[in-house]
Amino acid sequence: MLARVRSTASLAAVLWLTAGAASAQTPTYKAPRTPDGKPNLGGIWQALNEAYLDIEAHAAAPGPVPALGAAGAAAPGLGIVQGGPLPYLPAAAEQKKKNYENRLALDPEIKCYLPGVPRATYMPYPFQIVQTPKFIMMVHTFARAVRTIYMDEHTEAPADSWMGWSNGHWEGETLVVDTAGFNSDSWFDRAGNFHSEALHVVERFTATSPGHLLYEATIEDPKVFARPWMISMPLYRRLEKNAQVMDFRCVEFAEDLIYGHLRKQPAK
Repeated sequence: MLARVRSTASLAAVLWLTAGAASAQTPTYKAPRTPDGKPNLGGIWQALNEAYLDIEAHAAAPGPVPALGAAGAAAPGLGIVQGGPLPYLPAAAEQKKKNYENRLALDPEIKCYLPGVPRATYMPYPFQIVQTPKFIMMVHTFARAVRTIYMDEHTEAPADSWMGWSNGHWEGETLVVDTAGFNSDSWFDRAGNFHSEALHVVERFTATSPGHLLYEATIEDPKVFARPWMISMPLYRRLEKNAQVMDFRCVEFAEDLIYGHLRKQPAK
């Protein structure tokens, strides 16, 4: 009986201490404000993970060009997908395997095509957020990709495109971006994870400190996946003096891949 009383008292003490610790936690971070009173997420940000190689957890693997050795190999990564493996429909799972096997020819990144959403956010290059009351711009290093997020005049996409059509709103400290109107040509990563033109992405950007954003995105595509799924990761502010998004005109490095088939062949 005494042991039971002591056990109960110990449990009560642990619960009291836990509750006390929770109540003593630092209040939720509030970002600085823009002139219109909204959280200021402006700055240059970058993901620091291996999701650009494969959004799912993955081991180290050789690259598609053996001659590059370790320089072309894929580093291991913990992944950013929440709640288990991607829920591919059976036919789509087979297509993903084919994409991976032929990634050197099929990955749109290799030809400097626009990266799409959410891939643009976690490519291994910085991007800049620029805010106004009516628009938020996301300017990416790779392929000069630019997103315009419409904050007050929400409309449907006038046409399908690589980066989709983004409408945004604020939920407290969080920027919520609803994007649809995609084409079916972009991938999620270099591992061949892909989508159709039915892709619908809802992103959430929340400042958690002066140097960090929490990035979350829910992905829905009923033509490819059996259910919606989610990714999550921190984004880090670039703090170098004079940090800026540099000009990466990658098309000139991929001209032969893009236009080589149009080159006039000499007559025999």
